[in-house]
Amino acid sequence: MEFESKIISRQIGDILYASGYTIGTAESCTGGRISEAIMAIPGSSNYYKGGVVAYTDEVKEKLLGVSHEVLEEKSAVSEEVAREMALGTIKAIGVDFAIASTGVAGPGGGTAEHPVGTIWLAYGNKDEVKTFKLTEDFGRDINLAIATNKAIRLFLDFLKELDIKSE
Repeated sequence: MEFESKIISRQIGDILYASGYTIGTAESCTGGRISEAIMAIPGSSNYYKGGVVAYTDEVKEKLLGVSHEVLEEKSAVSEEVAREMALGTIKAIGVDFAIASTGVAGPGGGTAEHPVGTIWLAYGNKDEVKTFKLTEDFGRDINLAIATNKAIRLFLDFLKELDIKSE
């Protein structure tokens, strides 16, 4: 894991540990990389409850409660699915916060509507889930590294907006 991700994960950990809040993850294209970044910090078992690698639509539906209709209408590579994955994680795992990812990391699998490099991130709590769309293709490994780093950075910013203190 890159140095910047470790710093961000440490800051997230400090805030969640001190506040008593918990987090879970739901990942499709990132395949557990966001979970790895969060749990790489010693003591993360105090706030990181777990995650789901929901690589198929079936798992997104069955474990996370993502709507079959939304998956059919919008596809798995959509803002709506990312949002439902985050909310489903909060409910299924019983956490205060969640981060989710879904998209096309490459090198194949892209379409005209969702080209390689299109990755939706969602993060938040039961009251507010924010989303962010990545659209550039730098190759699979870099796409996944960028998505992971961006997801935890956005989540850290979200915690700071809520003014949750780490002290």
